[in-house]
Amino acid sequence: MNAFARSGVALLLACSALTPAWAQEASQDNSAEDGNDIVVTALRRDGNLQDTPAAVTAFTSDTIESAGIERPADFVNLTANVNLVETQNAGNAFVIIRGITQARNSEPSVAVVIDGVQQVNPAAFNQELFDIDQIEVLKGPQGGLYGRNAIGGAIIINTKQPTDTFEGKIKVGVENGFGWQARGGISGPLSDNIRFRVSGSYVDSDGHLRNTFLKEKADPYKDMAVRGNLLIDAGGGLAVDLRASYARLETQALYFNIVQDVNDTSLPIRVNNSGQNDRDLMNVAAKISYDTDNFSVTSISSYDTVKEVLTGDAFDFLPIQDSLFFQLLGFDLNQSQYLNVKAFSQELRFQSAPSSKLFWMFGGYLIDTSRFISTGNMVDTGNGVFPVYRTPSTNPLNPQATFLSDSQKNFAWAVFANLGYDFSDTLRVDASLRYDHDRRRNTTLTPTAFLPNLPGFPQGATGDVRRDTFSDWQPKATLTYKPSDDVTLYGGYSRGFRSGGFNQTGVGSIAASNGIVGVGDVFEAETADTFEVGLKTRFADRKITFNAAAYTTMSKNSYFFVFLAANSTQNLGNIPRTRIQGFEMELQARPAPSVQLNAAVGYTWSDIKKFPDPTVIGNEAPLISRYTYNLGAQFTPSLGGSLEGLFRVDYRRTGKTWWEPYNTTVRKPVDLVDLRAGVKSDAWSLTAYATNLFNKKYNAEFSPGGFVFKARPRVYGLEATYSF
Repeated sequence: MNAFARSGVALLLACSALTPAWAQEASQDNSAEDGNDIVVTALRRDGNLQDTPAAVTAFTSDTIESAGIERPADFVNLTANVNLVETQNAGNAFVIIRGITQARNSEPSVAVVIDGVQQVNPAAFNQELFDIDQIEVLKGPQGGLYGRNAIGGAIIINTKQPTDTFEGKIKVGVENGFGWQARGGISGPLSDNIRFRVSGSYVDSDGHLRNTFLKEKADPYKDMAVRGNLLIDAGGGLAVDLRASYARLETQALYFNIVQDVNDTSLPIRVNNSGQNDRDLMNVAAKISYDTDNFSVTSISSYDTVKEVLTGDAFDFLPIQDSLFFQLLGFDLNQSQYLNVKAFSQELRFQSAPSSKLFWMFGGYLIDTSRFISTGNMVDTGNGVFPVYRTPSTNPLNPQATFLSDSQKNFAWAVFANLGYDFSDTLRVDASLRYDHDRRRNTTLTPTAFLPNLPGFPQGATGDVRRDTFSDWQPKATLTYKPSDDVTLYGGYSRGFRSGGFNQTGVGSIAASNGIVGVGDVFEAETADTFEVGLKTRFADRKITFNAAAYTTMSKNSYFFVFLAANSTQNLGNIPRTRIQGFEMELQARPAPSVQLNAAVGYTWSDIKKFPDPTVIGNEAPLISRYTYNLGAQFTPSLGGSLEGLFRVDYRRTGKTWWEPYNTTVRKPVDLVDLRAGVKSDAWSLTAYATNLFNKKYNAEFSPGGFVFKARPRVYGLEATYSF
């Protein structure tokens, strides 16, 4: 462990040593209003946030409204040691928690659970958030609780529930760009035992990044989403929760620049094809629960579809006459990618009563997934670029140059069990164990004429079937010690598992012929073993909370991304072994009822321990930022009568960030400030806002080959809400 990591652990232990004094101070009046009695469900059971033995950052409905959280980036940027990298297209948004990263076409790094239903495809994560009741970000491997993709943690999103009385809310807004939005929902009873909720969102923006060649915005954005919920109380402890949602997004993608230094933001966007990025998301789910005095049974069935097509320029993302291919070969290229995923999942869970001294839970989970993906380049004739789906283009204005397509059938199942026991009011032990088994089959659908068969390498054929199975045990154990009501100490071990999979057929031979190591037709499963200690405390009459955690993780076969220009494919390789360690500290204070202050810091160190190319050993792992700093202040003064003011400012600093195993470039720290100010009453509110207030210009991502994707500039606007 390096010196800074040791100092972080030492600080955590020092804080632990001080807890008896804090406990004495807090015990004088535990009834004071502190605003921190937040109930979270991250550990699959209800518990107070400050009593939960895990690093959890929670956002209540009040915080979601005051902070203007409407997309995943909004709450991620308020969370220490968590980053979101948005790039290329709507479905590519990578969550990085404590150095556990994600890449294109990979399994997600976190389990995302919405109203108890786990998302099955990472392409669905980056979407509009509306009518949300609470968001919880749980850090560290949670495989024992949430399964194969909780290797970095879990994000729990709970929407607002149907109500016993009729109510509704609508929010409208305008922003620079030009853009406008409308969101709303209604809820109420249909009968004595049936309640409903319907909500929706529509966003329409011209965009904020300019394409200087086409003299138009490169990132226009239209998104329509609707969600319905029917809650039936059948009596006798039986309840049925039916849900359905649909979202349609239309935007653009692939407006890259090519640079050597990730800090170079001087180049304008100059693609000659505006292209398209259309995504359709659909989910239907049924949750059936049966509660008795001694136990409960829960069944969750879900069917999901994700369809996304994107088109645009290809390397080197310049107008035809300026492009490298045109200068060398006399023609330019554009590209199209298509993804179609369908999945059915089922979970059955048995659980003890909440008041039980011995907590137990066991059950099983299965998911059946069908996935199709195609990628390809077309000759850019200057007549635009057209989407290509399951077969090569026959359009003379869009002649196909390269094409790859594969279908995958994945069937995974798991069994799990959890136990927790309160030995006393101060000592508790929790343990969980889960076994995941993932069987995958990939069929090559690429027509023979487009297969990349190279001399000296295995030859592919249309109809080839590749099979592989990935499985692992995921244990978790936690010891919790509470010397007082306002102090919680915990420590433990957990393992996370993320399934492997297939790159598109022929990738291994092309990578080898280009001297790229670590990339084959198959990428291996990843595991992460983590030891963690943590502290949570409240003091100063519960007006101040201080939480801290330190951890060390050994990651095996973590992912890294490689783009192969020869066949325009996006591929995953494995880093055999990486050591990740770090800590985070969070401080919240409420010096007055109308004032809230918060500060947080998170540090992450990574060290590649094993790699096929020995020159990489000792480097930082891809997509990892050295640190995150957060500072925030909120002032809500009374303005007389039922009126209340709002002034909120949030500052985020993201430290040096590395992007690929060779560490050829590192992004300098990025400082962002968001501001919100407004006034509200019991029924309405009016709020002005600005994100990236000082218009910081930076690149959101760097990919091997020099691809950089511009981050959003300053966005400002005005929004109004009305509740009834």
